[in-house]
Amino acid sequence: MTDIIKTFGIRVFNDEVMKTRLSKATYQELNRTIKRGTYLNKEIAEEVAKAMKDWAVENGATHFTHWFHPLSGATAEKHESFVSAAGGGKITLEFSPSNLVRGEADASSFPSGGLRDTFEARGYTAWDPTSYAFIKDGILCIPTIFCAYNGEALDHKTPLLRSMEALNEQAMRILKLFGNKDVDHVKATAGAEQEYFLVDKKYFDEREDLKLTGRTLFGALPPKGQEMNDHYYGSIKTTVQDFMKDLNEELWKLGIQAKTEHNEVAPSQHELANNFLTVNVSADQNNLTMEIMKKVARRHGLECLLHEKPFANINGSGKHNNWSLKTDTGMNLLDPGDTPKENAQFLVFLCSVIKAVDEYQDLIRISVSSAGNDHRLGGHEAPPAIISVFLGDELTGILDSIVNGTSYDQKRSSIQIGVHTIPAFPKDNTDRNRTSPFAFTGNKFEFRMPGSSASIATPNTILNAVIAEELKQFADELENSKDLNSAVHDLVIRTINKHKRIIFNGNGYDEAWIREAKKRGLSNYSSTPEALAHYMDEKNVRVLIDNHVLSETEMHSRYEIYLEKYYKTINIEALTMIDMLKKDILPALSCFEKQLLKVMMERKELGLSDKDSYELKTLKKMDEYRKQIISAMEKAEELLEKDVPVSNADKAFFYHDRIIPQMEIMRKCADEAEKICDRACWPYPTYLELLFGVD
Repeated sequence: MTDIIKTFGIRVFNDEVMKTRLSKATYQELNRTIKRGTYLNKEIAEEVAKAMKDWAVENGATHFTHWFHPLSGATAEKHESFVSAAGGGKITLEFSPSNLVRGEADASSFPSGGLRDTFEARGYTAWDPTSYAFIKDGILCIPTIFCAYNGEALDHKTPLLRSMEALNEQAMRILKLFGNKDVDHVKATAGAEQEYFLVDKKYFDEREDLKLTGRTLFGALPPKGQEMNDHYYGSIKTTVQDFMKDLNEELWKLGIQAKTEHNEVAPSQHELANNFLTVNVSADQNNLTMEIMKKVARRHGLECLLHEKPFANINGSGKHNNWSLKTDTGMNLLDPGDTPKENAQFLVFLCSVIKAVDEYQDLIRISVSSAGNDHRLGGHEAPPAIISVFLGDELTGILDSIVNGTSYDQKRSSIQIGVHTIPAFPKDNTDRNRTSPFAFTGNKFEFRMPGSSASIATPNTILNAVIAEELKQFADELENSKDLNSAVHDLVIRTINKHKRIIFNGNGYDEAWIREAKKRGLSNYSSTPEALAHYMDEKNVRVLIDNHVLSETEMHSRYEIYLEKYYKTINIEALTMIDMLKKDILPALSCFEKQLLKVMMERKELGLSDKDSYELKTLKKMDEYRKQIISAMEKAEELLEKDVPVSNADKAFFYHDRIIPQMEIMRKCADEAEKICDRACWPYPTYLELLFGVD
């Protein structure tokens, strides 16, 4: 324990380091910026830059970089050394305030959705002082935002920071109404539960599909999969435990509070959960965690798979995003509290979430859309694509009693709200619903839809923005009320009556829920193109513009980027499938067929009949699979050569509606062929080796 305490955060320019290396005045000014998210005084940047450089060099850093999150889906960095010419063939080490505060990147080489052309290359990175700088691989990494020459956001973080400001502004209005004079600011918090697979690297290297797409495009299930549920929370294998120990140490050094680790349901699947942090810091740390996971895995002869569905018919991987609101005084705004004032305040914030999720269910669905996540959502290891809110039976019953003006039968100790028409309600008495996409779990909401490979920045940006909008509407109403308690009571009743359709506590996997959701008028966008078709709907554009999260131009650019990323992903997968079929799988089928024909010829020479022989039956099956594979493959090639539309929107639907069906035929037939093919002929490591190959 002592070693963990000593090493935790040793690679981070954190509060303790700043306190010892900065003057008192500079430290207080920077600390104020970090806590409140206010503008940083440029006059203190010089002292901060010098202290940061000295600390980094003392800890082995030779270069620095502005570390940012472009819309390509990965983190980005350009390394620059501290070395500067000093004359006479000598050097000095420099890191100026401008190096700290601002950088420049080639904006035309990152996804911009038309904001930047190739000849318009200039883009800027700007320091986010609310997220600590850190040292990674001998590089001082400075968390930054990334924007175009004219200031348009080209990253995930800029809109997230804007949404945090919008949410803070509106939440503070509500808190002032309830007399919270000591609160200075409100921040959204998040804690990510990261799921992932570990496979033996030697098998990974033999799979073209895993290397190029992150998932297996072919693969038949082994006789045993996850049906016994024996892997879940099971004893962790030695190789995996060694990986986890090494991973924890690396993360702890970077100040990342890796907390929980365990085996997940699928073989070779695991989970890592971090503690709650301010949402932009949590997003930074989750991105860093994914990068470190892959590096550490390779040290142990493993490969870490972060794709949402690396194995067909096996549980996929999500990233549960636990979202809440916290004041600088430590108050959780989604905790019912212990006093009547807190109870009423809780109800206002709870209703803002319910209303926001109902009115912007399409935008929330879009925030987690991707080609990879389409394989997972709606499967029996992930929430359905239908957005709903789980509150638990008791909290739902209490809200119903408020609406109906009836008493609520208390089953345990409860808290009084202080208004006779609103019943008391129990604290922290909710079950968990793993089929719910958005579940209240006592003092937070667990958003279970984000995919394992995605940044949590985008879904949190949308949550912050839409809830800020509802709080703004509530504040406008309550600020003009003569009796706050009565106004809150009326607001709660009206909100629940209008938006109760979004509340569902049952089994989200039940077919009956799909029918019921349709009756309620809830959206069900099972694919990314279907969801994205609503991104630019007027209400969605308006909520992001009005809360200064994205401009209409920035929304258009993201719309194009999301569409382009979707169809390019499918295109790469289709081409990879065709390549694997032509060069490996079809030749493997020929190899096995030759063996079968040889046996049949030998049987014939011996005067034996092949009428009902295993060889003849198998040969017929293989021939049928071959024909179907070739037909689907040729159809896909023809479509890709001649029929691809021009616009990104049309391309997305083209790949979804016409290319994916051919890919499904190719896969189904190849997987059936694998089940009967001689192991010696099959060209790739199988699911058996991939899922059960780690000791």
